[in-house]
Amino acid sequence: MRAEIRVNGIVQGVGFRPFIYRLATAHALKGYVLNLGDAGVEVVVEGEREEIKKFIENIEAKKPPLARIDSIDVEWKKNEGLKTFEIKKSSNVKGREISIIPPDIGICDDCIREMTDPKNRRYNYFFTTCTNCGPRYTVIKKLPYDRQNTTMDEFPMCDDCREEYTNPADRRYHAQTVACETCGPQVYLIDKHGDEVASGREAIWKAGELLMDKKIIAIKGNGGFHISCSAFYPDVIKRLREALGRMQKPFAVMAGNIDDVKRIAYLSREEEEMIKSYIKPIVVLKKRKEMEGVAPALHNVGVMLPYTGLHVMLFQKCSHPLVMTSANMPGMPIIYRNEEAMEKLKGKVDYFLLYNRKIAHRCDDSVIRFVGNKPAFIRRSRGYVPAPVRLPFDTGNVLAFGAELNVTSCIMSAGRAFLSPYIGNTEKFDTLQFLEQETKHLLGLTGVKADAIAHDVHPHFSTTKMAKKFAEEYGVSAIPVQHHHAHIASVMGEHGVEEAIGIAIDGVGYGEDGTIWGGEVLHCSFADYHRVGHLQKQRMIGGDLATLYPLRMVASMLYEKDGLKEFLCNNEEAFPHGKKEIDIVLKQAENGKGIITTSCGRILDAVAALLGICTRRTYEGEPAMKLESHAAGGKSYGIKPEIEWGDISVLSTSHLMNYLWENRNRDSKNLAFSAEEYMAEGLAEIAVDYAKREHIKAVCISGGCAYNEHIVGAIKKKVESSNMKFLRNERVPAGDGGISLGQAIVADAKMK
Repeated sequence: MRAEIRVNGIVQGVGFRPFIYRLATAHALKGYVLNLGDAGVEVVVEGEREEIKKFIENIEAKKPPLARIDSIDVEWKKNEGLKTFEIKKSSNVKGREISIIPPDIGICDDCIREMTDPKNRRYNYFFTTCTNCGPRYTVIKKLPYDRQNTTMDEFPMCDDCREEYTNPADRRYHAQTVACETCGPQVYLIDKHGDEVASGREAIWKAGELLMDKKIIAIKGNGGFHISCSAFYPDVIKRLREALGRMQKPFAVMAGNIDDVKRIAYLSREEEEMIKSYIKPIVVLKKRKEMEGVAPALHNVGVMLPYTGLHVMLFQKCSHPLVMTSANMPGMPIIYRNEEAMEKLKGKVDYFLLYNRKIAHRCDDSVIRFVGNKPAFIRRSRGYVPAPVRLPFDTGNVLAFGAELNVTSCIMSAGRAFLSPYIGNTEKFDTLQFLEQETKHLLGLTGVKADAIAHDVHPHFSTTKMAKKFAEEYGVSAIPVQHHHAHIASVMGEHGVEEAIGIAIDGVGYGEDGTIWGGEVLHCSFADYHRVGHLQKQRMIGGDLATLYPLRMVASMLYEKDGLKEFLCNNEEAFPHGKKEIDIVLKQAENGKGIITTSCGRILDAVAALLGICTRRTYEGEPAMKLESHAAGGKSYGIKPEIEWGDISVLSTSHLMNYLWENRNRDSKNLAFSAEEYMAEGLAEIAVDYAKREHIKAVCISGGCAYNEHIVGAIKKKVESSNMKFLRNERVPAGDGGISLGQAIVADAKMK
């Protein structure tokens, strides 16, 4: 018999064809295997029917560890008398199903062993990879995934590498990034004047020594540049902060091994498994050791392990952890070209550690935080993109563009959602171009033809305009989706829940009434929603200025209080124009000026400012993050939520701020904890009350404030004690990085 088999899923770039070759040989079958132009694999085998059936069963049962099989289609035909089994040249043929190349994969233990073995020919070669590890998404230019379609096409294999590449028994059999010091990419250390200091292994070792000697170095990774310095030298970190204009934003840290991680942070079993996984993401951990200047005024720090051979070699000379922060200016995409790094980072770093292989697609590090012992994506990028998020229901073909900050795009088709890498702030033109480039690349990889384009309801977002442009080009509808409905729909979609009460808590979202929403309780289906509760409406004096200077929110909410002006004057640095500005702000508060908002983020900011924790925001989420850290270990003063019940119930935030003002001389740690508890209990009470009345069994939470472990935990406790399901995002970010998935789900439901 002859079986013609098509396998779809993540089956290119994971050693799948060598696996099929060995499996077919073990079953004494003849035929061939080849890559298809849609990232799928075609297998043809001839032999005894029962043996072929066992072979097909073992494709799923024994597949390579990094492979993911979505479907196996078999067509039985007459035997044509094939004599051997071989790996054939790839085809550009595309099938009906969607396949995808795998994400970048952290260096495996086998490759690390070879790199550290003096007898191995890859001893101390920085670009050591195999079929089980190395860059994938960031090297591919087009499908099928063959060397000539990657940025490795400029490096012809030497005889030794060619022997490995063509040997079925070798771990590098058909590994597209196979290379060695003789034929592969080379690494160089360049000083700030553009002169070469060292090359090869000496370049990496010299860089390690310089990092220990208080130097700052731009280091090229798989998906872009990091800027690095020692995490133990506060004066160098301060110099780096001044160069980048990031005076407070937390830096990620790379530790040489898991023991070094444990010296600087506490690790749960789940956190340790995640940080050691082949993905090697940044994991946000509770601090054990304070590294001055790394994550100011926060109780946690982002830590990762080496995920390339270059990183492994750096730590042969680095005796303590390194700051590894993305090389980009605020709001701009990560730098990924050598020339761009040399130009844009000139005067900001002392040296450049470069290699001569191009990066096809930039890709930031993924960031994960555990909330209630479950992982929560802060950023879903390297190690995950472009692998799809599987939804527990079928869908149409929709393209979604996200909101404005922390943007990702999403291509949804046949129950799978393909999210782009982290893009960032699309107010910047370069970032908007990055969004367009990556979206088109993902469309090319998936082959999806969108039947609708989804976007945020905000009319002035750059992503809204881009969505409408794409819709016009493709001749399809552009479907607006309300920001917080999209947040909740992303959770509902992940869990396959068609109706839920959603608690959407974040900083900014355009409301259907033209005000700024962000503390919402919504009754949601996929296609529709209505508002059943929200935080009390407050005024943002000066609009976005109230986001940067949260004491403006305090002034807006407490302007009638005796002693407020004196309090504000004691914090004059939070008002760039001093007392004169304070007088204007108080006058505007008295006259009811300012943009109306129900934002949870703005209230948490105001609490942080009133308690003296953070009076000026220098990076997104700073006051609320510092508030959470300050509240850690605090106790509740038991402020009972004040709710105005009605068709749309309202949680009073003035009541909270009045309490904090009157009690501001009490323990600020306990006040911070009490404020978070008040917000959580009040929102949960509104959600649970409505869910009970309407016999709804699930309450979802999403939005940028849904990373606050205390708030999420308190809401979860209230929901579950009422015998309801508590659901949150688990496979996409709760923040705006997951908005595009929710938009796609809502648009698909509206089309239907």
